[in-house]
Amino acid sequence: MFFKTDNDKPTPPGRMLPALPLRDIIVFPHMVSQLFVGREKSILALDEAMAQSKEIFLAAQKSAKTNDPAPDDIFQVGTIGTIVQLLRLADGTVKVLVEGRQRARARRWVEGSDYFVVEVDVIEEASSDDVELEALLRSVQSTFEVYVKLNKKVQPEVLMQVQSVDDPSKLADTIAANLPTIKLADRQGLLETPDAKHRLERLYELMQAEIEILQVEKKIRSRVKKQMEKTQKEYYLNEQMQAIQKELGGGERDEFKSEIQEIEDKLKTKKMSLEAQEKVKKELKKLKMMHPTSAEATVVRNYIDWIISLPWYEKTEERFDLQEAEKILDEDHYGLKKCKERIVEYLAVQALTGQLKGPILCFVGPPGVGKTSIAKSIARATGRKFVRLSLGGVRDEAEIRGHRRTYIGALPGKIIQSLKKVGTANPVFLLDEIDKMSTDFRGDPAAALLEVLDPEQNTAFNDHYLDLDYDLSQVMFLTTANTLGGIPLPLQDRMEIIQLSSYTEFEKLNIALKYLIPRQRTECGLDEAPLEISENAVRTVIHHYTKEAGVRNLEREVASVCRKVALQVVKDGKEKPIVIGGGDVPRYLGVPKYRTGKKEADDHIGLTHGLSVSDYGGDILDCEVSVVSGKGKMQITGLLEKGMEESGHAAMSYIRSRSEALGLEADFYQKIDVHVHFPDFVRKDGPSAGVTMATSIASALTRIAVRSDVAMTGEITLRGRVMPIGGLKEKLLAAHRNGIKTVMIPKDDRKDLRDIPRRVLRAMRVVLVDHMDDVLREALVIADPDRMFGPRRLLLEYKNGELISDEPVAAAPTPVGPAEPPGEQPGAV
Repeated sequence: MFFKTDNDKPTPPGRMLPALPLRDIIVFPHMVSQLFVGREKSILALDEAMAQSKEIFLAAQKSAKTNDPAPDDIFQVGTIGTIVQLLRLADGTVKVLVEGRQRARARRWVEGSDYFVVEVDVIEEASSDDVELEALLRSVQSTFEVYVKLNKKVQPEVLMQVQSVDDPSKLADTIAANLPTIKLADRQGLLETPDAKHRLERLYELMQAEIEILQVEKKIRSRVKKQMEKTQKEYYLNEQMQAIQKELGGGERDEFKSEIQEIEDKLKTKKMSLEAQEKVKKELKKLKMMHPTSAEATVVRNYIDWIISLPWYEKTEERFDLQEAEKILDEDHYGLKKCKERIVEYLAVQALTGQLKGPILCFVGPPGVGKTSIAKSIARATGRKFVRLSLGGVRDEAEIRGHRRTYIGALPGKIIQSLKKVGTANPVFLLDEIDKMSTDFRGDPAAALLEVLDPEQNTAFNDHYLDLDYDLSQVMFLTTANTLGGIPLPLQDRMEIIQLSSYTEFEKLNIALKYLIPRQRTECGLDEAPLEISENAVRTVIHHYTKEAGVRNLEREVASVCRKVALQVVKDGKEKPIVIGGGDVPRYLGVPKYRTGKKEADDHIGLTHGLSVSDYGGDILDCEVSVVSGKGKMQITGLLEKGMEESGHAAMSYIRSRSEALGLEADFYQKIDVHVHFPDFVRKDGPSAGVTMATSIASALTRIAVRSDVAMTGEITLRGRVMPIGGLKEKLLAAHRNGIKTVMIPKDDRKDLRDIPRRVLRAMRVVLVDHMDDVLREALVIADPDRMFGPRRLLLEYKNGELISDEPVAAAPTPVGPAEPPGEQPGAV
């Protein structure tokens, strides 16, 4: 924009003005420009100019990338401008409207100020009035008119304004300000030219060069347009030629006949069901009567291709060597005993009978325990091919059964597509994440799987697209899920559920030593490096750097250690041996991320060690109770679910019922408030902390300390009975890891002791209880427990791995825990 100002008085030479460095823009005299200012120095310069005469020196930076320019980074010739309007924006920047007045040259830059201050000399513009200048004036105006016609970025109103300007200097500045394509250096050169005639000549040269470039661009666009028209013309002629060939009976018709002949040859050699053969012959007869280019012919041709390409009777030869199968399963995975037993049983039965419908197994367990990878190992052990279909996020029934052929672009379902891909009728078919399916208006994919996973029905699976019965009975279907809650009950009923619990500490240790560390050593190129990672180091990683059910994060941490060792080997060479112990792990992995529960060193009142289990394994769960004066209020905190809170109230009711035996007043609960708290901000649920809460409450009320080397688990009833719980193996391993000497468990959980490693049973005393009085007798530090609770009941406990019982020996056989893995010493934790 350009405005004519009334204030045309020249600035006195040597005047001091604030300076504003500009990026990629040059303000010419008679030009009004809108600027956005964000640098602190520049904003201070604007404030100073507004406080004085509103005049400011506008000069461009030599490089726009310089954030904090020095005087040498700024062109010395600029424009003295007047601030017309200044507006402060919400983000701290300033929007300013400036009008250029006169050319000026910076004589010197004043240092020591918070903003740029410059002493300027006004550049007087030389002017002449002759015929040559008039001719140049007209040439520049006409040339600019041509430029505007070629460059659509310049507004037509600018051309009208230029035509009305008769002053040579103003004309040159007006046109220079409205040439968007010329470079910054050329603009600066025009600004530094004081003579109007020379400025117009330079401007004329620049416009002529730009016009030539714009004309070339126009020719290129025109040539591309003609080429596109030529391509469309050729396409149209080719279509006409093809139509003529079809009328004459050649070309595509011959190709179509050869395709039909090829289908007939395949049909003679392809083994398929009688129904499928009749269907293909019927469709082939229909295809012969169709025009080859019709849409219906394409649909029929694709349908026939799908039927012929399916593996109807093609099977892979299965491996019935049980020892080889067991060896393969053990090579790939540690543990997973039930899965391996079930697969070996299947192979044994099939070896005897010669035929068996494929079992449908469902592996349910937390992430990372090897559900998907065990399926691949099963395929390798049985000699079958492997195919996987992920059902996570599937919500359309047609994904399983396919679309009917009446729809455009219809295809068979994923079951048929996967079988075509694998090329055999008896693969190991993994339906991954079966609990992640959802339902919407397009149907329920879980309902469609009812037929697929039913051995009595999948002998005649009917896909909507094929509309033929396909035998799926030879397929070994395996499914995986994290929880059973997302699987409908009818679908659960059709599968054999195998629960995969989280790995114990011992299992993770063996997996790391036998599988993860060797694999990561190979991947990091450390096979020949003298590296040794001790068992204590692996345990440190398990306890303090991972918290998971599986071993994925454990492998990531092992990989991180190996990468850092690889860096050390590259720097120091392979000669120096590297031994990583438990204390060296923080040097490789940093500060520990997690902490495990620890038993207290001293006996405390109101503090009891409970035992908990989660997807990450077992741990110690401390229960604290505080008793204060009050009105009988009971508060239970610690991010608990409702079931655990109800268990706490049941424990309190038991204590009230035993107030006389505990030496408490009958109405003691009316004068106090009881606060039960479980530290650690993690969600807790389940009734197994009932005996723990009852013990802490009894300790806090009687002021008798609880033994610090005792831990317990069990559900409590109002009558004080101790009910069975789950996760006993993980809980006892957690107690063993934390140095607990005595563990009290429900008597009904005695059967689960068979799963506990022998080393754990030998390292602690396991007391089986069926009443809360027995728990308090063992847990509280009491000099004469018989006086408080009466004569001792029948004793049943395990000490040093042997049963100690007051019952007849025949009634209580000693459980036998699993043997230690080879190479491990008893008592190594």
